[in-house]
Amino acid sequence: MQLDQIKAVVTGGASGLGFAVAKRLVGHGAQVALLDVNDEKGQAAAAELGAHARFFRADVTSEDGIAATVLEAQRAMGGLNAAINCAGILGAGRVLGKEGPMPLKTFAGTVMVNLVGSFNVAKAAAALMQHNAPGEDGERGVIVNTASIAAFEGQIGQAAYSASKGGVVGMTLPMAREFARIGVRVMTVAPGVFHTPMVDGMPEQVYQSLCAQVPYPSRLGKPEEFADTVAFILQNRYLNGGVIRIDGAIRMQPK
Repeated sequence: MQLDQIKAVVTGGASGLGFAVAKRLVGHGAQVALLDVNDEKGQAAAAELGAHARFFRADVTSEDGIAATVLEAQRAMGGLNAAINCAGILGAGRVLGKEGPMPLKTFAGTVMVNLVGSFNVAKAAAALMQHNAPGEDGERGVIVNTASIAAFEGQIGQAAYSASKGGVVGMTLPMAREFARIGVRVMTVAPGVFHTPMVDGMPEQVYQSLCAQVPYPSRLGKPEEFADTVAFILQNRYLNGGVIRIDGAIRMQPK
């Protein structure tokens, strides 16, 4: 699928990795619908990207809300053939912390946004994509999820986050196998430590320590590098059912 043919919904599209993906796609002639819970940032992001971008306020944990929003986005763009899940939260905290055991709502909330939210968007998008006219190899659409290297090497304090991202990895292959019959590919990207708004307020010493842990290149990932990976997936039809790590060869230590 050529990038200028893409009509995509991008969750978490108002900032960070999601915005980088949207910018990359719009820069190559695609149309994007930015889905985010932050109205102010969402409107600003859409305005920055120009006429090929639209903002829709959306909560990925709402089944009915996402189904309605994805349908609205499809109608606004005149089609839908890509869904990129970038919405997520950190959900950091020890299972047995200083204040006692982690409240279940903390664990469940992280799983709801990162895993259930990705599932909600994927199924809503696939339900519409299955009616697209088939392209080469019968392709009708592509779904790209965002996991994390924490899915494989979760650190102390990342039980909720790692579980949620591990779930995203785990549903990639069975979903790809199921959607093969409708010509919709499913892939997941597992980024390492990237420079996003979440690290902007980090003390310099901590920031440099993180950079030093990455074998090569010894720095944090750039959102543009994540966006390049997503664009590669969208264009390469033989990428299906897999997970691509993009992490500078880092393997996270226990803490």
